[in-house]
Amino acid sequence: MTLNDTALIIFIRNPQIGVGKTRLAASVGPQKAFDIYLELLEATRDLALSFSGPRYLFYTDFVDNDDEWENHLFHKYVQVEGDLGQKMRSAFDEVLSEYQSALIIGSDCPAMDITDLDSAANALHQNDLVIGPSEDGGYYLLGMKNAHHSLFEDIPWSSTKTYIQTIRAADQLSVSVYHLRTLNDIDTIEDWLKYQKESK
Repeated sequence: MTLNDTALIIFIRNPQIGVGKTRLAASVGPQKAFDIYLELLEATRDLALSFSGPRYLFYTDFVDNDDEWENHLFHKYVQVEGDLGQKMRSAFDEVLSEYQSALIIGSDCPAMDITDLDSAANALHQNDLVIGPSEDGGYYLLGMKNAHHSLFEDIPWSSTKTYIQTIRAADQLSVSVYHLRTLNDIDTIEDWLKYQKESK
């Protein structure tokens, strides 16, 4: 298996003022939160373009064929209805029907770089799963070779227990797990300011 056998799944929200990033918006207002989200999208797009394998982009509401994500560089889909687990499970099912392994990321972790993606893809040569824990108790990346549906069931999404409950579910499957470095998602203005300071 090579890096090209691993596909990258990216989950994004169709950008709209007043939708998403509610904790950020509570501090800085909807327009500033929207502007920050656009910057996060740009960072995520640049990261995805540095990945050597196929790229699958899943929108929340509709496929936008006229945005900055070039149609010839991204396979575009809409996320299914349901909670985050149902959405991710469906995306993995779709992509793993075509490729030997897949990684999934969101658009909230600009500190992630190409070494993280390449490390994750390489880790799947010897491991069943790879996960990138985030400082808030969730995870910024999940990768696998088989769509283990139990990893998406009965998980408290967007909570401090998302990561640990996912690891417990993996333990129940008796699969090998590779852990990436811990990074910070952007959920609050403090997260954003910290990232800006550290990225200079």
